[in-house]
Amino acid sequence: MNKLTCIVLAGGLGKRMCSKTPKVLHNLIDAPIIYHVINTVKRIKPSQLIIVVGKHSQEIKDALKEFNDIKYAYQNIARGTADALLKATPFIDKENNTVVVLNGDTPLISHETLDKLIKLHNKNKDDISVLTFTSNNPSSYGRIKRDENGDVISIIEENDATEEEKTIKEVNSGIYAFESSSLELLKSIKINKRKKEYYLTDIIDIARKRGLNISAYCIGSEEELMGINTKQELEEAKKYLRNKLINNLMNKGVNFIDKDSVYISTKTSIGKETTIYPNVYIEGNTRIGNNCKIFPNVRIIDSIVGDGVEIKDSSVIEKSIIRDNAKIGPFAHLRPESIIGQNSKIGNFVEVKKSKIGKGTKAAHLTYIGDAKIGRHVNIGAGTITCNYDGYRKNITTISDNVFVGSDSQLIAPIKIGKGAYIGAGSTITKNVPPYSLALSRVKQTNIKGWVLRRNKTVKTNKK
Repeated sequence: MNKLTCIVLAGGLGKRMCSKTPKVLHNLIDAPIIYHVINTVKRIKPSQLIIVVGKHSQEIKDALKEFNDIKYAYQNIARGTADALLKATPFIDKENNTVVVLNGDTPLISHETLDKLIKLHNKNKDDISVLTFTSNNPSSYGRIKRDENGDVISIIEENDATEEEKTIKEVNSGIYAFESSSLELLKSIKINKRKKEYYLTDIIDIARKRGLNISAYCIGSEEELMGINTKQELEEAKKYLRNKLINNLMNKGVNFIDKDSVYISTKTSIGKETTIYPNVYIEGNTRIGNNCKIFPNVRIIDSIVGDGVEIKDSSVIEKSIIRDNAKIGPFAHLRPESIIGQNSKIGNFVEVKKSKIGKGTKAAHLTYIGDAKIGRHVNIGAGTITCNYDGYRKNITTISDNVFVGSDSQLIAPIKIGKGAYIGAGSTITKNVPPYSLALSRVKQTNIKGWVLRRNKTVKTNKK
């Protein structure tokens, strides 16, 4: 079996993006454009991956730093796609027979389409294979010109095409499979005098005249093979990818009330019979279990949500874990490193930060829980605050199982509340509370009889 090299051309400047950010580093859903390309390439398991970079080489390398097996070739001056590929040829392992070339701005290409191209290339023993598609509006693409037998003759760029050639609907995707020996032809490509660039497309005509076996395979869709050159095209790609992601989830049993109003990361997984309401944002590496309900205006980021969880309206979940059958919100905020136990309830206007909440515990409303370890079946009354910050450091509040914390309580950390203890409403607790104790901290109530009547008489006198 032929060993495979993949080369991604990513040295273009992307001027039509009208941005200082390199074209291939613009964000598509949840990652830069080129990141999606590399992820797809990885799925066809090449033995070697080379990226050709130019002016923005360091920024691209930084964006792809998690991929530690990439080789980089440098095109210091942008002189076209043929010159870019030529810069990569010295890095190709000699034992690798097949070289797949694709562009860093074509992020919607599927690994299935690349696999099909490679199989056809090998089956027909091609020297050069071109991946093509049919476009209803081919004006920005190179046309695939064939002879009367259907064999490919050349690729004609839009600016060089005759009026008759411009009517051709089959166009070049910019994705090729080469036998490595055929890359010697790159040195024979002449510079385009008008553009001052070396066109990779010119290799087809040269190869045909040299008697090499060339094929063009029309096996891709226009949406999948679109290149991104403008922000308008980037937006189209986002819509296509988002729709594809949501359709895949629906096919696996996820329910959407209004799929067009939902944003979902490519790294998200959602279980069967989970229902997603409108205006929900699920970002990053988030995993949501079965039979959940995610109500409107919820945002979930890099979190794990168990089975049967309800996240009610306008709640924000960040880098947290929610166990099975818990209920969150409405208007709740789980900040990073929060763990919410099974069957627990975090209610409206409750904020949890870097805390562990035990099974069956309830904080129903108007509460701040920060840097706390809370046991099972604890009741946190309305208006409770774990006062974790002393101006210098964050301190821990520990609340054992079956504790009842009355409303409007302040727990001044570091502090420990023993098992089964009660905290009286309106208390400020500064010392540890033993198990099964009642802790109270209140100023003695004073009733001044007749004070209102005397006050009202004084006010009336002053007005006269």
